[in-house]
Amino acid sequence: MNGARQLVYCLMGPTAVGKSDVAIALTRRLPFEIISVDSTMIYRKMDIGTAKPSKDILETIPHHLVNIHEPEMAYSVGQFCQDAVDKFRQIFARD
Repeated sequence: MNGARQLVYCLMGPTAVGKSDVAIALTRRLPFEIISVDSTMIYRKMDIGTAKPSKDILETIPHHLVNIHEPEMAYSVGQFCQDAVDKFRQIFARD
C-alpha cells in the first residue's frame, strides 16, 4: 500500500437478507470490488445452497475468494485472513 489511508467497506448482516444484491448494486455505481467472506463460497462445485452469484455476475463484477478451493481441501481462518489481506493489497495497488 502506498502509505495513503485506504478505506474498506464491510457489508455484514444475517443470512438471506440480500447482502449480495446490495454489494452487486454498489459495484455498478462505485469503483468497488467484492471480497467474499462467505465460508462456503470459497469452494468450487458448491453452487447449490451457497447463494453464490451466477456465472454471469462472477464474470462481470470483480469477486474475490469465490471458487478458490476444492471441497475436500482444508481452509483455515488464518489462510482466509492472509488471502483477504493479499486481495486488499492487490486492489489498492490498482487504485
